[in-house]
Amino acid sequence: MKIFLDTADFNEIEQVKHVIDGLTTNPSLMNKAVESLRGKGENINLEDYIRKILKAVKGPVSLEVNSAKYEAIVEEAKLLYDKYNKVNRNVVIKIPVSTFTGEDSVTQFESLMAIRKLKGKIPTNATLVMSVSQAVLAAKAGATYISPFVGRIDDSLKKKIGIPPDRDGYLDAELLEDIAEELVEKSINHKTTSIGSVYSVAERKHNKFHDDGIYSGVDLTEKIISVYDNYGFKTKIIAASIRNKRQVEELAVAGVDIVTVPFSVLLEMEAHYKTKEGVKKFREDAKGLKY
Repeated sequence: MKIFLDTADFNEIEQVKHVIDGLTTNPSLMNKAVESLRGKGENINLEDYIRKILKAVKGPVSLEVNSAKYEAIVEEAKLLYDKYNKVNRNVVIKIPVSTFTGEDSVTQFESLMAIRKLKGKIPTNATLVMSVSQAVLAAKAGATYISPFVGRIDDSLKKKIGIPPDRDGYLDAELLEDIAEELVEKSINHKTTSIGSVYSVAERKHNKFHDDGIYSGVDLTEKIISVYDNYGFKTKIIAASIRNKRQVEELAVAGVDIVTVPFSVLLEMEAHYKTKEGVKKFREDAKGLKY
């Protein structure tokens, strides 16, 4: 499994560039980082800052487009790639798997058409993947990478279920399934007269705990891995929107290709209270020891 850092903060990149395999960014992170530097009196523009980051990272760096229409996405992707890939030959163009909202002139499949157009010419990362079906469409369109948003799926499910919105808290898919099954069992014991009425009660209870069959962001990613393995899709999976190390560990067990984590989670991955305890003990035992 490869580990990417999800940031545009150059100080964070510098601290861990020796342990990461790549980087993911977005326009919000880039603008925030540049504005922060300007606020500290540093005279730097966005283009120079992007080049600085590209030089610092050895692996792939995802740069995201802002456009929504097919032709504009393709044009912006080519512009970004032509301008920045020559810096370190590591640019990947990040494109939302769908830019359709139903609120403007953007139609469905604009992003997927752009990804297909860029296939074999420019590496792409289909981002904001929230379902297995989106992952399948992105792979068939020829995306180099896809990014299922693990944390955002968890946020949505917590809100649906009524779990307090702890942004970094872990959502246990197996526990949710167990609770749902318990409720189904209870509904079967109701004094109903037909299988249909039992099914209706059970379905209403069970549906509260999942999003179209998905019980967590990790669960979504595990299902995508299975589908890709089933059909031999070459698209690599970058698990994104990671909130804690337990998600990373479960995704590693599942066999995900890549996780992209914020700096805080990378620090969490490196530390363990028993390791700290052991180091302190070793140091105490080694006092006065000379080799």
